[in-house]
Amino acid sequence: MAIIRKKDISKMSNDEIKAKLAELRFELVKAGVTANKQNAKTKEIKRTISRLMTFSKFKDLLKSK
Repeated sequence: MAIIRKKDISKMSNDEIKAKLAELRFELVKAGVTANKQNAKTKEIKRTISRLMTFSKFKDLLKSK
């Protein structure tokens, strides 16, 4: 999993963000199975998920105005 930067997320459409969220959530479940060996990876996946969710909410707010 590559780290997703804020500038890359801002260029993504909402559909791309939702697809990436689904992919990362699946990856988080897989990483949870081997939790003892991959704590750093799990932490980074959680951060990326929250970053994507934040940008998704922000874009929705901008569309509603």
